[in-house]
Amino acid sequence: MAAKYVYAIAQRGVYTDGMKTRVRVNWGWGLAAGALVLLTVAWVVYAVQKDDLAAGQSVHSIVVDQRERAYQTYVPKSLPGGKVPLVVMLHGALGSGQQAEKAYGWNELADKYGFIVAYPDGLNRAWAVSDRCCGPPARDNLNDVAFITSMISDIQKKAAIDMGRIYVAGMSNGGALAYRLACDTDIFAAVGVVSATLFGECPNPHKVSVMHIHGKEDNIFPYGGGLGSVGENRDGWLADLAEARIPSIPDLMSMWRKVNNCAPSTVAITGVIRKAVATCAEDRDVVFIVIDGAGHQWPGSKASEEAGKLLGFDSPSTDLNATETLWNFFAKHRTVSRTAKE
Repeated sequence: MAAKYVYAIAQRGVYTDGMKTRVRVNWGWGLAAGALVLLTVAWVVYAVQKDDLAAGQSVHSIVVDQRERAYQTYVPKSLPGGKVPLVVMLHGALGSGQQAEKAYGWNELADKYGFIVAYPDGLNRAWAVSDRCCGPPARDNLNDVAFITSMISDIQKKAAIDMGRIYVAGMSNGGALAYRLACDTDIFAAVGVVSATLFGECPNPHKVSVMHIHGKEDNIFPYGGGLGSVGENRDGWLADLAEARIPSIPDLMSMWRKVNNCAPSTVAITGVIRKAVATCAEDRDVVFIVIDGAGHQWPGSKASEEAGKLLGFDSPSTDLNATETLWNFFAKHRTVSRTAKE
């Protein structure tokens, strides 16, 4: 089509003026205009095919298991040269990628330290991590592990991601999915979990650095284990959890220390915060932070959660900034991915 357009422009010059010199001028003008058309078409095709992540906020979609899935990204306007880290932030039940982006402050840290953030959306505002968790995605047996790994592959095609510095953080139901990803994949250099637990079997967990932040008074995923109160709310939207026994959070951390071949923890207490740090084989760490008096929430959130309003979650603790604490932990760790190739 573009070639015909070039020819038409040139021909118009020939018939407008029969003088030889005039023909040469029009042919030259026609070829120049046609070349511009060709370059424009080529640029459009390149842009569509490459589909780089735009600076700032952008929305994307992919198809996983014949379902269209959505995620958002935040890319700082200025990034260091070379490949950069990626943080995947998983919202809690009844939350969303947009809600997580507004509430937790990852974009500000991305600007400061030079990394990309991805905010995926769970279908029906939840994630499937086991037969009991959580909500419609669990009842529909969705494969959210496949969605997150596919999303990371999609991002890697569009941006220069350091595949040895991919991290996942999750709140509540999103934290449970972060643990599921640690059980079922080896993509992540470190996992950060807030107010969550592990649901379902994890017979072959991968060695990975773990930071877990938990409120001592969390009544949805109780610190000492047992039955939480989540099944009582919202007309049974999460009723599958009503009879699910929550594992003890200290026992869960013991499991991760064993998986990672860790030394005994060193414990420091500062005010209401108890921090247990275990150094492990191959430069990994398992860190367990407990906040006395805090409930089911993301400490340091600058906005009350949309999901919290619906489920009655507790107000965020001001004794710790979970986002900055997690990033400082993530930044110390890297790995060579065996699942996602460079």
